[in-house]
Amino acid sequence: MRYEYTYIKGLLALTLIVLSASCRQNETAKVIKLGHGLDASHPVHKAMMFMSDRLEEKSGGKMSIKIYPSQQLGTERELLELLQIGSVGMTKVSVGVMENFVPDHKLFGLPFLFRDKAHSHKVLDGKIGQQLLDASLGVRLKGLAFYDAGSRSFYTKTPVNSPEDLRGLKLRVMESQTAIDMVKGLGGSPTPISWGELYTALQQGIVDGAENNLPSFYLSYHYEVCKYYIVDEHTTLPDLLLIGRTLWESLSDQEKQWLGEAAKESVIYERKIWQEAEDEALQEIKKAGVEVIYPDKEPFREKVEPMYEIFKQDPHLKELIEAIQAQ
Repeated sequence: MRYEYTYIKGLLALTLIVLSASCRQNETAKVIKLGHGLDASHPVHKAMMFMSDRLEEKSGGKMSIKIYPSQQLGTERELLELLQIGSVGMTKVSVGVMENFVPDHKLFGLPFLFRDKAHSHKVLDGKIGQQLLDASLGVRLKGLAFYDAGSRSFYTKTPVNSPEDLRGLKLRVMESQTAIDMVKGLGGSPTPISWGELYTALQQGIVDGAENNLPSFYLSYHYEVCKYYIVDEHTTLPDLLLIGRTLWESLSDQEKQWLGEAAKESVIYERKIWQEAEDEALQEIKKAGVEVIYPDKEPFREKVEPMYEIFKQDPHLKELIEAIQAQ
């Protein structure tokens, strides 16, 4: 009996030591708060969850990311401002919103800048992509990675086969001057509305349509209101993963390496599940009665050509545009 008592007592003591060590480890772990506006079923959210898991594994539990989806911490613009003052550690935003903070990111809003998905990946994975990630350092933000967000196309309540069919339609756009200029150039009436308010705006006729990628169109249930998806693929706007510059510079070299590697691995994972999400979305919206229209893109491209002439008046942007087109 005395032996068993001593054994149990020793076992309890060992358990307390392990628990105490675990608590101390958790107390010293760096937990980064990440907020974004997407639904938890979205491929980009899943990619960031993957990143969080990889970061914990790489750091042995010394670093982790707590993710708040669905605008729990604010809209994309609000999250960028929270990131700048350090109230949030990381966020994911569309580069369309970033142009209000980083002038170089206006480039992504140029219609038909990329020839196809392979071209966009080549640019973003190379020197130009890194240059565009670093362009936010001047506004206290550090770009970590670009996530594939597909190509954006229009969806409406009436069929669209040419730019003339957009004339007079009220079309929701992001808070992006480039997006506003594009819709105007195509003859539509651009109407900035937050993503969270768009379904109601479509229902109530405040807008006649919008533009976004296939998974977002499907997962937002906008296909319940808009029965035409027009595959003009006018812009390729990646999502941008950001960390506050102050937080980034407070990390050790080892911590930066863990986080950087986890982010890059999540990009590879995201591209795979993004393609799967696009395929699924296309099938499901067709089942729901949406007519998918594949118009001739050339008339759309011709309508927005003047935007390139305006952009190229800036020597720096002209150089970037020509470098991208040469890839």
